[in-house]
Amino acid sequence: MFKTLKNAWNVQEIQNKILFTLLIILLYRVGSAIPVPYVSQGILSSFNSAYGGTIFGYMSILSGGALSQATLFALSVSPYITSSIVIQLLTVAFPNSLGKLAKEGEEGQKKIQKYTRFVTVAIALVTAYGYTALLANNGWLDSTAITWKGMWASNGFTGTVNTLVIIASYVAGASIIMWLAELIDAKGVGNGISMILFFNIISRIPSLLGQMWSMVVYNDNLVVGILLGVISVAVSLGMVLLVVWVTHSERRIPIQYAKRVVGRKMYGGQGTHLPIKLNMTGVMPIIFASSIVSVPATIATFFDEKNAFRVFVEKWLGPESWIYVILYVVLIVAFAYFYVLISFNPMEVANNIKNNGGAVPGIRTGRPTAEYITKILNRITLIGAFFLIVVAGLPMVANIISGGSFASLAFGGSSLLIVVGVAIETFRDIEAQITMRNYKGFLD
Repeated sequence: MFKTLKNAWNVQEIQNKILFTLLIILLYRVGSAIPVPYVSQGILSSFNSAYGGTIFGYMSILSGGALSQATLFALSVSPYITSSIVIQLLTVAFPNSLGKLAKEGEEGQKKIQKYTRFVTVAIALVTAYGYTALLANNGWLDSTAITWKGMWASNGFTGTVNTLVIIASYVAGASIIMWLAELIDAKGVGNGISMILFFNIISRIPSLLGQMWSMVVYNDNLVVGILLGVISVAVSLGMVLLVVWVTHSERRIPIQYAKRVVGRKMYGGQGTHLPIKLNMTGVMPIIFASSIVSVPATIATFFDEKNAFRVFVEKWLGPESWIYVILYVVLIVAFAYFYVLISFNPMEVANNIKNNGGAVPGIRTGRPTAEYITKILNRITLIGAFFLIVVAGLPMVANIISGGSFASLAFGGSSLLIVVGVAIETFRDIEAQITMRNYKGFLD
């Protein structure tokens, strides 16, 4: 890893990309600390005590703590991720319009990106409305702002204008985040959204280490505290090793190329393989599933604490309910298959193998090869989805069984997977760029 960074730093173009990415992340962290008008300062402790082990606590982790402090970037990347899910679903649902547009190359992708931006702003507007309601219902807005007994009723015109300022600030923050992520995609290294999520999560590491130290030092029984600390460190290291091992695991389908004569030379005749990664989807199914299951909780914040719908959501659709965990697991599996469906086309791969004179031993070329690849792909995807369930779902199950004792760790597995997965993907991207720039042609 350090050797890769050293080699990348010696390439001026890659060095500029790394510095540009770090600059964008720095700007993002600055935006995460900018306060929003009419929001009470110092709500961090109140927010953590009220929503520390809920989906809002997880969203706060993904936002780097901006959500719990109600700063400008409180909505983080959630609106952009949700809009990407919506557009991708629509491209599959409408293959003759959006689906065809997505296959038209660079121009089609630009139009799809434009639609994604519009949907992001719309989702940010709805989310900002609900988040403002959450702040008001908990008394975290200044007295000059609306008390949320009705948007146009409380405090008259002044309260309405102040509320609109708060909502507009959060929508603007989500739009700026979308722009920063696209800048990283265009001029930086790695995926923009993934890089922002990565730095948001690792920014919480010092506070997590502080909590672990407090658990060890201030435990009633020092021996028990030390034992818990050692177990926590061992489990974390084991999870990191498991994630790295699974990320590098792959199923290799053998491909045999026939000999063919081109001019005076003979090509082919060698054997190779088609690699299919065990976890092809990376962290995307977890991110997608987290965004979807948080929708009911977000809508519930529109209402006060005694509202029947909000009470129902908090009881039956909260992270400490079995319905939530089951829905979360089902969505992980569904999005794992969906992401593979839109990112890997077995028929296209089979045609490429056939056109290059290759074949899978014992399998006819064309459609039989595509069906064979699809069968293997479905099995691999199921195993990869099960791995995601183990990493992201088991901490939630342990939290439910223990009666909330592991509330702070309920989303730790998915956060760890995001950090390790993004780090591996980014270093692969850097290595690919180094290899491309160091490649020597036949005449060198």
